[in-house]
Amino acid sequence: MTTKSQHPLSNLQLELLKTFSRNVPDEDLLAIRKMLTQYFAQKAAAVADEVWESEGFSKETVTAWRKAHLRTPYKHTTSGSAE
Repeated sequence: MTTKSQHPLSNLQLELLKTFSRNVPDEDLLAIRKMLTQYFAQKAAAVADEVWESEGFSKETVTAWRKAHLRTPYKHTTSGSAE
């Protein structure tokens, strides 16, 4: 019985499978993992910088966020049961 994969491989996964169709030493594997992590971290930082600029955020914004009380208020009951 054949079933369709619930999570097909992404284009990146397929490309990596083709590129690394042979075993590589653990040292190389760790170096490649580090390079990929750095690459995606740089991309995420670039997007965050774009949002920061487009929204006009500043150090004052961060200070205001730090002082803000954003927790959800919960009702306290006297009977001890949660609502």
